Amino acid sequence: MRIALLALIATLSACTPDTPAAPAAGIDKSPRSRVLETGAMTLQGSGPVGRLDIHLIGFHPLKDDPQQQMEAHHYCRQVNEEFAQCALFDSDAADARLTGIEYLISGRLFDRLPADERRYWHPHNGEILSGQLSAPNLPLPAERALMRSKMNSYGKTWHLWHDGQELPLGDPKLAWSFNRGGEIDPALVAARDRAGMISTDQRRRDRESLRALARPQFGVDALREAFPQATPWPGVVDAEPLQGPVD
Repeated sequence: MRIALLALIATLSACTPDTPAAPAAGIDKSPRSRVLETGAMTLQGSGPVGRLDIHLIGFHPLKDDPQQQMEAHHYCRQVNEEFAQCALFDSDAADARLTGIEYLISGRLFDRLPADERRYWHPHNGEILSGQLSAPNLPLPAERALMRSKMNSYGKTWHLWHDGQELPLGDPKLAWSFNRGGEIDPALVAARDRAGMISTDQRRRDRESLRALARPQFGVDALREAFPQATPWPGVVDAEPLQGPVD
């Protein structure tokens, strides 16, 4: 099933936002600003932003500080079969905060990257097979088809607003993915499931057939030292596993 069809289904089945936006510093918009905003929307169009028509919800830890974890709403454009680009928000509300960016590439394109570049790209199979990654409002068969197209892919994610402050302060932070059971804070998943009225467990079961497609990926064990008690997800294997036990 083509990505364009999946995006159309998502648009037709869209509902009200599930996650409220966090506050940002500053005073409320003035009447003048609201008039200018309305005029711009009418006369200027949305340009490339209007093409961000695929909505995914995932969870990101910071690679260098994996205890700092967040829900991330991805609004993406599938540029071609092997490359997508996403704007990240802290919510699906209209006034959500823009928190970062993510680029997604196929495993084939990842294999062409130089070794020193690969450390920036996190694997996606764990997010998919665990049921963490979701596409709101898509029927399960359509969501599964979308997830199938992302198997063995990688993402490069930078968060610019990541610490709960009212402004995006400090340096950009490289985010990673959760690839083992026990890494993600279960409260994050439970909150997403309640807000979206979905079941991560149901999605994990529904995606069992995708496990046969999974290839070993680089970066699966990147957070192993931070979560020594975490357990492997079936089918999620590191292409270069760490040697020896992690205390």
